[in-house]
Amino acid sequence: MPKQTKTNAMRILDRNKVEYDSFQYFTDEESTDGTLVARMNNRDTSLVHKTLVAKSVKNELYVFVIPINKELDLKKAALAAGEKKIEMLPHKELLKYTGYIKGGCSPIGMKKQYPTFLELSSEELGKMIVSGGKKGQIIEIEIDDLLSTIKGQLKDLVKL
Repeated sequence: MPKQTKTNAMRILDRNKVEYDSFQYFTDEESTDGTLVARMNNRDTSLVHKTLVAKSVKNELYVFVIPINKELDLKKAALAAGEKKIEMLPHKELLKYTGYIKGGCSPIGMKKQYPTFLELSSEELGKMIVSGGKKGQIIEIEIDDLLSTIKGQLKDLVKL
């Protein structure tokens, strides 16, 4: 097995002495599936979360971390961010603002620390799995550790 290269997200966690587990896999597929990586590493797929980036009408950016099998409620997200309305950031702008590409966007280590919100119901899981900062790389981390690292807030964000 090749040596694992540290991503920016992992370097930040290491620097802050935050414990985490990281897993990776290699694929020829264009898109990666965090639940596949979790299953391959005997992890509960309910822990897998996706990182979404949205912008306000004033072009302020916000980050939302929600379970992979849920859909972001834009009205709830706007309320959490204190905005009247938000919309998803187009994928083509993701790299420019975050330093990450679609499928490898982590809430940790973006070019700038944008206000970040985690789905409230995820708190009961204790741990969560998020992107490690590149396709096919995931990080399993305690939710409290993630919140303190990214200065995140728990909010109700998903559609019922």
